[in-house]
Amino acid sequence: MKHRNNLILTLAGLIIIFLLIGTYSYHILEGWDYIDSLYFSTVTLTTIGYGDLYPTNNASKLFTVFFILSGVGILLFTLTVISSNINNKKKR
Repeated sequence: MKHRNNLILTLAGLIIIFLLIGTYSYHILEGWDYIDSLYFSTVTLTTIGYGDLYPTNNASKLFTVFFILSGVGILLFTLTVISSNINNKKKR
């Protein structure tokens, strides 16, 4: 049980780190303010993709490809671990 809680905290921390990296990167690459950069990072990682903001140069487009490929997997794995933890608690 403690192992699973540590895993969840580690994964949540990793997601926060990804959001911070994305926020800072879009701030630098696109010149967006930090709120817009955080918003875009969150919308991208959660695969919502409203389309109101989007990468406009090749560097940010390439960053977005790697951001999505690495971040979405980690986010989905985290949600899987959390839901598994909730289901295990309900079964007890």
